[in-house]
Amino acid sequence: MNRKALIDQIFQKKSFLCVGLDPDLNKIPKHLLETSDPIFEFNKAIIDATSDLCVAYKPNLAFYECLGISGWKSFQKTIEYIPKECLIIADAKRGDIGNTSLYYAKTFFETYSCDALTIAPYMGSDSVKPFLTHENKWAVVLAMTSNEGARDFQFLEANNVPIFEAVVEKCKEWGSEENMMFVVGATRSEDIAKMRKLAPNHFFLVPGVGAQGGSLKEVVAYGINKECGLLVNSSRAIIYADQTENFAFGAKKEALKIQTEMGEYLKRL
Repeated sequence: MNRKALIDQIFQKKSFLCVGLDPDLNKIPKHLLETSDPIFEFNKAIIDATSDLCVAYKPNLAFYECLGISGWKSFQKTIEYIPKECLIIADAKRGDIGNTSLYYAKTFFETYSCDALTIAPYMGSDSVKPFLTHENKWAVVLAMTSNEGARDFQFLEANNVPIFEAVVEKCKEWGSEENMMFVVGATRSEDIAKMRKLAPNHFFLVPGVGAQGGSLKEVVAYGINKECGLLVNSSRAIIYADQTENFAFGAKKEALKIQTEMGEYLKRL
């Protein structure tokens, strides 16, 4: 999916919501465990309930890989089921060198037809550039994350510049606003403002709203740009809003609440 198509979806749906598909067999409704593929049946119901309210889905590979071959099959079925107009972000946090990165890119962009992939840039250009060679695909680079441990490394200074700033500035040399996004955590609003100054036109994938306590209002106040420039992810707050047999209705209700708020912000652009 190219940038224009993504922006068009945002304004058509009045939403910049990304739904995280993190299916945990210990949390999904028990009646689904009786089906042949509980993970896919759970995801399918969530997608059916939310696809008119979001513009992207983000399956986290950890929840699939841990199940071996069956998990990969569930992942593939999920990817194939997501409506074509929705951006698909594989949250795999890959980052290696040489042919390894090339084959990771091939795996997610060609074999599974994902639109975007989260990338760990710690190994430098070798771990980022190979993901920028596929047309209409996105590298989503980890820049400033929402977890507590983010400050262990990301805020350390090198040459009087925080490492996350150095990552953004260097990555901007390799990619563009058309094929690179940055992961920007929602839990520190003042840092979102810093990120927006560093990358005024890039899209940000913003985790941390919902279960992690981030504020959508503050994310918008400090991070939105004239084309929106935001994909705000919510996982647990939506998919586990209701853990009964009516879980899909609970997910829809929570997604609608977020989308309605987003629609009000988009009116101002």
